[in-house]
Amino acid sequence: MSPVSVGPVGRAVRGGLGRRRVQAIVICLVLLASTAASVLALGLIVDSRAPFDHAFAAQRGADVSAAVSSRAPAGELAATTRLPEVTAAAGPFEEVQIQSEQGGQPNPPMTLVGRASPGGPVDDLTLQQGHWADGPGQVVLASDPSPGEGMFMSPGNQIVVTGLRGRVVLTVVGMADSVTSSAGGWVVPAEAASLRALGAPAVSQMLYRFQNAGSNAAIASDMAAVSAKLPPRAVAGTQSWLNIQTQESGSIAPFVPFLVAFGVIGLVMSALIVANVVSGAVVAGYQRIGVLKSIGFTPGQVVAAYAGQVAAPAVLGCVIGTVIGNAMAVPLLSKAANVYGVGSLIVPPWVDVAVPLTMLALAGLAAVLPSLRAGRLSAVQAIAAGRAPRQGRGYLAHRLLGRLRLPRQVTIGLAAPFARPARTAMTLVAILLGATAVTFAVGLSTSLNRVIHGLNQDGAQQVQVYPASQNVFTIDAAGQRTIETALRAQPGTLHYVAQTDGSVTVAGLSEQVRLTAFQGDSSWTGYPMIAGHWFTGPGQVVVPTGFLNVTGKAVGDTVTMTFGGKQIPARIVGEIFSTEHRGVSIITDWRTVASADPGLAQPGQYDVGLRPGTSASAYAQALGNRLGSSWSASVNSRQSQVVDLMLGLIGALTLMLAAVAGLGVLNTVVLNTRERVHDLGVFKAVGMTPRQTIGMVMCWVTGIGLVAGVIAVPAGIVVHNYVLPVMASSADVGLPASYLHVYAGWEMVALALAGVVIAAAGALLPAGWAAGSSTATALRAE
Repeated sequence: MSPVSVGPVGRAVRGGLGRRRVQAIVICLVLLASTAASVLALGLIVDSRAPFDHAFAAQRGADVSAAVSSRAPAGELAATTRLPEVTAAAGPFEEVQIQSEQGGQPNPPMTLVGRASPGGPVDDLTLQQGHWADGPGQVVLASDPSPGEGMFMSPGNQIVVTGLRGRVVLTVVGMADSVTSSAGGWVVPAEAASLRALGAPAVSQMLYRFQNAGSNAAIASDMAAVSAKLPPRAVAGTQSWLNIQTQESGSIAPFVPFLVAFGVIGLVMSALIVANVVSGAVVAGYQRIGVLKSIGFTPGQVVAAYAGQVAAPAVLGCVIGTVIGNAMAVPLLSKAANVYGVGSLIVPPWVDVAVPLTMLALAGLAAVLPSLRAGRLSAVQAIAAGRAPRQGRGYLAHRLLGRLRLPRQVTIGLAAPFARPARTAMTLVAILLGATAVTFAVGLSTSLNRVIHGLNQDGAQQVQVYPASQNVFTIDAAGQRTIETALRAQPGTLHYVAQTDGSVTVAGLSEQVRLTAFQGDSSWTGYPMIAGHWFTGPGQVVVPTGFLNVTGKAVGDTVTMTFGGKQIPARIVGEIFSTEHRGVSIITDWRTVASADPGLAQPGQYDVGLRPGTSASAYAQALGNRLGSSWSASVNSRQSQVVDLMLGLIGALTLMLAAVAGLGVLNTVVLNTRERVHDLGVFKAVGMTPRQTIGMVMCWVTGIGLVAGVIAVPAGIVVHNYVLPVMASSADVGLPASYLHVYAGWEMVALALAGVVIAAAGALLPAGWAAGSSTATALRAE
């Protein structure tokens, strides 16, 4: 474009922004909210699809963590780092196994490694709290230790290392994450050797990254090359990153389906609203386009002027929206990282680039297309087109609605959308998607709350009784008599059952399977049934979906267990909802396996169900006082961090989508108000009050909102009934029918009004502006 034309176009852009400040603000806000919602949704989708993989790459996780004996000379260890298979290595770090206690109570065994700093070419640790150990007597613990490895503590706590010549106290100074769980804690290198137990061999930790580590076979081949450079049997043990990845994927997979559903709804709704806002702004400016053409603007200058008017607020909105989207994602991703145990998660940089560029491209396209069409019109045609909707549109609706016995302002408002059918359709779809998200979110939240109670059985087993000492794992006959006598005497007891836990071998499975055996009637214990029925006697078992999947069995089949050296056949009579031990477990009557191990007659705990209206906490306290210090009675109130995180994400995404839909309504009402400002002036001149004006403007969109809400209810239910089973399948569990059928009749009626609420919220501000403007101002504004 020539330098001569830059001045007029620039002045046209500035003049248009100055005259249509509300329109510019709406464009900025819609692009802001749309960009923020899209950055949040897309960032969460990307990170939740493979958070372990992203964190593994960012923290340069170790493909293999190898424990190497002291027989390996330093020169030979160094040679392994130069192998063609090895792309990076770290170590050797002194590694010790310690036993410790806290407050006189023993802690689980823990692996400590001597490292001078958290960073490095392999296994770059993420410090979550405190600082790195910089002297003797300090330890940094893993924030999310492996099962049975490490302790859950905070900086300032102390542990006493046992099994050494003297008393060694370590103070926790920090918490850190290792994406590959390379250790339970870290100390300074000089202290690691002094913590080795008497007689324990010296071991060093080597961390390797390989060119090809995508399969167990490839890792075995790589480690064979490493072992060949070292003395025989120098590699005492290894841990592959693939094992850690498998453990993490079980808790991550359920997130993906519902995030994808929210993400798709958010992105489609954002695209529609952006197109509606920007194209509406251009259409509303037809009259000014005619004026510009009358003073000599070419079609290209018209397009440039209106693209500039859209670009300025759009760029500002996209930039601020990207910042806000990242800010909202930080706490959610931080919580997700803690749940996943993967160190840290961030919105990928390409998302921060792709989303605003896409929104700007969409805004530009939405501005260019109608302005190109307007630019080809003559000045007279453009001015005429900008004064009012096309002649004849909406008149039939006005005549039909005028026959109803409703206030005139109501019928005028209800008929107004028919004058702009395309704009009305886009607004309806935006509200529909927002209301669908609300319906989906309400159902998903209810289902997940039922999942929590189903997994914990806390609605049935409100209280549990077990030995107070951590060194006692079973309850002998005398203890059973003591507990049962106390339970029968304690007011509020409805029923109780003794529970024993053990492990059995199942034909076809290489790992041990968790066995839970109940003594007595256990049908009330709260395991939700998916298929079949609860066992009614010995020789019958119920199993979760995961067990059926890994064994290829079905309800009605016979499973053969090996327990105490004896083979025990049992028939599967029911499928239950449970994720304990990855859903691979068996529940039965203790008599099924008692002949193989009489020790099962000594249970590990009692599960107690209470009468309605009984306080679980008060009952547990009273029962504990009755039993004495040898026994603990606690309320069954386990929480799921994964489900809590899901509920938080659902709430955040639903609010974002509802806000975006509300801004879409705001845009529609602003455009309608601008176009009908002359009509508003006439209505006020003939006696329409501010309250009637607000009612009329609100009716412009509440009818659309009601239609959208009614359609959104079945649409949201369809999305819920599709996404929830996919989430369950990702976690390798089935679902009871009661977890799907969660919408009550009154609830569906209330949800149908969600569209009206979104529409009313978006229309409230421009309705107030319309009501507050004077007759003269409205007529002059034309």
